[in-house]
Amino acid sequence: MIDNKIEPKNILIYGAGAIGSLMGYLLSDPQSSNSSMVENVALLGRMGHMERISSEGLEVESPDGKTLVYFGHLFTDLEELGRSDFHPDLVVICVKTYSLEKLCQELIQSGLLKERLKNARFLLLMNGMGNRELFESLVPQASGRIIEGITSNGVKLAREGKIELKGKGTTVIEKNLPLDLEQFMKARFEDRKFQIEFSADFKRQQWNKLFINSVINPIAALARQKNGIILSEVLGGTVVRVVREGVAVAQEVGMDFDPDVVLEMVLSVAEKTGENSCSMLQDVLKNKTTEIDSINGYIVRLAEEHSIAVPVNAALYGLIKATARGS
Repeated sequence: MIDNKIEPKNILIYGAGAIGSLMGYLLSDPQSSNSSMVENVALLGRMGHMERISSEGLEVESPDGKTLVYFGHLFTDLEELGRSDFHPDLVVICVKTYSLEKLCQELIQSGLLKERLKNARFLLLMNGMGNRELFESLVPQASGRIIEGITSNGVKLAREGKIELKGKGTTVIEKNLPLDLEQFMKARFEDRKFQIEFSADFKRQQWNKLFINSVINPIAALARQKNGIILSEVLGGTVVRVVREGVAVAQEVGMDFDPDVVLEMVLSVAEKTGENSCSMLQDVLKNKTTEIDSINGYIVRLAEEHSIAVPVNAALYGLIKATARGS
């Protein structure tokens, strides 16, 4: 149970898809599951998903069973938020990276940055890198209130109103939140028996996730196979080159990594998640836009800035861009 001394915080999940819905579940009071309404966590997402949750609750399926969570505040756009009485202390942004620019435009046009969001913190819980820089450039009003996070929880949007937990992982948040918000989030995650860390060395952990994603996501998507394909002997040389190119780019921006240690980490994750279908594979199979621009594309852009050759990352980037919708 959450400590009575820890004041509940109002949190808006902006982009309540698979990961966003999971965050809504994790930050809600476990006492509300299957019964009472959650009032301090709001979801903003697609109309079909919000309507199903409104009528039947958010269904969360995990190896431990099924749970239903009912939310008192559900929105399909910022206009609905503006008409409500919900005032967020924290906005957790869980959209795909290619949707971030549009989200920023919506925030500016809504006028809420001068109203109920003028003091709110913004947590970018997203894949890839370069998201903070884009958000700060488009929403300068939020400067100084932007935090980044990553999560390794595996979750799938099974249908409207339902998510399936495929694997438990750790959520890592940049250690830059006010103490009361940090304590609130930590208590909620612990109540749900999920791991959360607040890291002073967040950038290093973010790079580690980028290394993992830059190998697993494009290769699995191109091969139309689950994560375990990365362990195939025939792909060994390709995996090594992707890792070494990424590490070389990271070193150019002041982040030192041992390529052998990174390679071991990547292979370990591929083994542990071998039966999972990564998000990029799911996007390609559904003919949806991918997040390749903020993963291998980020590595390629930094490499060009520093005149480094990254031919394998560039090839993977180009192949996904040629394959994915809208490229």
